[in-house]
Amino acid sequence: MRLEYDREADGIYIYLSDAPYAYGKDIDKERRIDYDINDNPRGVELLCVSEGVALDELPYSAEIAKMLESNHIRVYA
Repeated sequence: MRLEYDREADGIYIYLSDAPYAYGKDIDKERRIDYDINDNPRGVELLCVSEGVALDELPYSAEIAKMLESNHIRVYA
């Protein structure tokens, strides 16, 4: 699991695997989950992260919370 931060977009992409992208699903206007061809989550896009991030409906939410908190990003359960 690794994280890329885009300051200009106020967004983060969290890579859950290196599997190729197949499709994505928006949870809401600030959160998206990308999937591989086997329907496994391969990444999570989070926008407006300076305002905090809601973790409900995210895969691996406990691991993502630790990663975000270690980067000083507020999380909401």
